[in-house]
Amino acid sequence: MSGGTYLGMPAFPAAARDAVQDTRLRGNLRHATHTIRAKRARAVAEVDDWAELREAGRRIKDHTLRHLDRYLLQAEEAVTAAGGQVHWAADAEEANRIVTRLVRETGEREVVKVKSMATQETGLNEALEAAGIRAYETDLAELIVQLGRDRPSHILVPAIHRNRGEIREVFRTEMGAWGRPAPDGLTDTPADLAEAARLHLREKFLRAKVGISGANFLVAETGTMVVVESEGNGRMCLTLPETLISVVGIEKLVPTWRDLEVFLQTLPRSSTAERMNPYTSMWTGTTDGDGPSAFHLVLLDNGRTDTLADEVGRQALRCIRCSACLNVCPVYERAGGHAYGSVYPGPIGAILGPQLRGTGSALDASLPYASSLCGACYEVCPVAIDIPEVLVHLRERVVEGGPAVREGNRVVLRPARGHAAERAAMRAAGWAFARPGALRAGQRLASRSRRLHPRTLPGPGRAWSDTRDLPAVPAEPFRDWWERTRGGKDEAK
Repeated sequence: MSGGTYLGMPAFPAAARDAVQDTRLRGNLRHATHTIRAKRARAVAEVDDWAELREAGRRIKDHTLRHLDRYLLQAEEAVTAAGGQVHWAADAEEANRIVTRLVRETGEREVVKVKSMATQETGLNEALEAAGIRAYETDLAELIVQLGRDRPSHILVPAIHRNRGEIREVFRTEMGAWGRPAPDGLTDTPADLAEAARLHLREKFLRAKVGISGANFLVAETGTMVVVESEGNGRMCLTLPETLISVVGIEKLVPTWRDLEVFLQTLPRSSTAERMNPYTSMWTGTTDGDGPSAFHLVLLDNGRTDTLADEVGRQALRCIRCSACLNVCPVYERAGGHAYGSVYPGPIGAILGPQLRGTGSALDASLPYASSLCGACYEVCPVAIDIPEVLVHLRERVVEGGPAVREGNRVVLRPARGHAAERAAMRAAGWAFARPGALRAGQRLASRSRRLHPRTLPGPGRAWSDTRDLPAVPAEPFRDWWERTRGGKDEAK
């Protein structure tokens, strides 16, 4: 994996074409997303001021991003004053290098982790393995993915593509190679699977001297880290080890405790459809005799300041990783998360990945097109990210190129390959729409030759018309009809 992208992944259309033919995958996804979607809708409906909370979340995030430089320095001072150490990582390679060094300095050769998408983004597990350090995932879904030598396919439920029978088989055949084996006679009932995972992980919790975490939020005024989760594995990882290392994206900041209150209402309802998370863990630096004796915070950029420089695309940095957009997306439901080739799948991944990494690869250039633009993702987003707007913005960047910021430098991007016809069509349309006379002549010509029009498009356009009917051209242009009927008044007589 490199920079949050799985190496060797094809562009989205090719990967999705294979995924939609997997009937078991589609069945698993359909059942899971529809179940989560329905529960979320009921949980949100209980809150009378949901719209106000959503707007408050949007404003807090936008304010923080506008003043990110100030709040980052404030957070660093607060963490340091509380006994922690702050490290700055410009990219994934630097973050992995810092964490690997910190683990080596402890003399340990294994770590336990509470789910962190930032470390998945950087490929930390692979970097630690190359250094002779074994990382154990402790979130149940992440454990399933790790034992199965698989890849996450959902932000909240990384093993959403697996059913209970598949999980039982993974536990039965793989647990023994990673520690305590699965119990004899393991069934596929949720209680038995959870108990097998609990027994397997308990010995790791009690033995590990180093824990690695992410964070849902970082409160700038106090330097407090916040992790919300449902299983209790986070509480074990955050309190039992002697050394705790947290890798956190710089966009996870909130200015004050008062701001945090908004997100502790919206995040659980949007993600797990709960009124509040079963476990909300908060820690500030270190405290003698309580919890880890050493705390390190690694603040990760990895393309985030480049994204911040984009006035349209920066709203993606509001994301609180609730996954609500995935659960309502018709494209994700049918293609699954692996087709996106990234740790950030679904609608948010389609706008976040190409901004963090750029649109230079075939995969990243294809992701802004992995959407029907139905707008359902925007409607459920608890921080009001207008994902369709950003998708269209990124499509323009892919087709036309233009100015952007990469690695802190202003550059002019070249158009991606394979979009020459689209670019020519858009320019021709722009020329015609700017010239009313030419537009009128073209409309009349199209109406008079309507019987000669093909039912399918030739060349590259065949990919579109193979699954759609071309709209019929009317017998006369709208403007001619308006002039002839005075806007329908003559026809009404």
